Amino acid sequence: MEIKLSDHFNFRRLFRFVFPSIIMMIFTSIYGVVDGFFVSNFAGKTEFAAVNLIIPFPMLLSAVGFMVGTGGSALVSMKLGQGRKEEANEIFSMLIKVLTVTGVIFSIFGIIFTREIAILLGATENLIEPCVTYGRILLIALTPFMLQNTFQSFLVTAEKPKFGLVITVLAGITNIVLDFLMIGVFKWGVTGAALATGISQFVGAIIPVIYFFKENDSELKFVKSKIDLKALWKSCANGSSEMMTNLSLSLVNMLYNIQLMKYAGENGVAAYGVIMYVNFIFISVYIGYSIGTAPIVGYNYGAANKKEMKNVLNKSIIFNIVSGILMCAAAILLSGVLAKLFVGYDEELFSMTKRGFSLYSLSFIVMGINIYASSFFTALNNGLVSALISFLRTLLFQAAAVLLLPLVFGLDGIWLSIVAAELAALIVSVILFSTNKKKYGY
Repeated sequence: MEIKLSDHFNFRRLFRFVFPSIIMMIFTSIYGVVDGFFVSNFAGKTEFAAVNLIIPFPMLLSAVGFMVGTGGSALVSMKLGQGRKEEANEIFSMLIKVLTVTGVIFSIFGIIFTREIAILLGATENLIEPCVTYGRILLIALTPFMLQNTFQSFLVTAEKPKFGLVITVLAGITNIVLDFLMIGVFKWGVTGAALATGISQFVGAIIPVIYFFKENDSELKFVKSKIDLKALWKSCANGSSEMMTNLSLSLVNMLYNIQLMKYAGENGVAAYGVIMYVNFIFISVYIGYSIGTAPIVGYNYGAANKKEMKNVLNKSIIFNIVSGILMCAAAILLSGVLAKLFVGYDEELFSMTKRGFSLYSLSFIVMGINIYASSFFTALNNGLVSALISFLRTLLFQAAAVLLLPLVFGLDGIWLSIVAAELAALIVSVILFSTNKKKYGY
């Protein structure tokens, strides 16, 4: 039986609805891990360091895709909850058009300035060329990547989370197979890695485009639409927290890499790259859960069903607390195995990576609540509160920590920066949940 946004969600029904989104994000992270595994083990640690040094740049440009996906889907969900389906489809169609044009412009801009950005990020002579090669190929596929991320949110809003999972699996398998062929067999190094990723992103974008163009049985489809500046502004403002998260992560990753080049050289950047790949597997549970629950909150907000909003919030807090404790324990126990998988060929790099990930993973205990808090307020169409949480959590607190803690703890201070930032953000999240309780009635 198909689950509707208008249903009452007990734990079983809630998990059934969000499970595809969680698996979708886990699978997305796994094929990213495979990318890193092949580059590190078949191309070497210099190329691996180059990939991790430049990748924040295309991720920085792609942040607008997350903004439109989360902010737009929250607005569309609210319109559906109000029974305004035609308007919801017009907004959806308009947002995809705007995103496509924006992606093309950003892609051209990024390709032109890739070399300058690589130098600005501290690329040494050995790293510049692989940085430029990898970055430019990824930027060619920037628009499909932005669309793929946006459709992940809109497919949940369309009550088709399982279809979104199928698309992600297909894109992931494409990436894994091409990684094996282009890096493992043909030895194309970073060129093969970028081509494999780019082609998989085209797969992840084209299938939903075809689906929404055709007649379908979902809540959403492409229709004729004009530029609605009010809806566009509302979507962008509402999704600004998710854009802020991705902008901040890219900027902070650049800052981490600069600090790591200073304290540990190329090994530090390579170790951080491994931690980021593996870290995403764990936090993808939180991100997937937030993507899956946001349309439920948005729909019930539009329908003025405060009781159901409170029900979903309470269950979500419990989920994030329990999963945080379990994932922190699992990450610490598996730190050696995961580090060996990527950099077992270099003892010094292996030891650095294992310790770094063990310290970094302490942040998992509270990270889920902070990610959910930002997503929850986005779903309520309160972009300001959501953006505040994201800005403090992913930029201000982390930037301050990664600059200050190493002065006291050395290299360990860099790994612990995320822990300090998440603890500070938890205080902010709790305060904002409490101060907005009366306003929204949850």
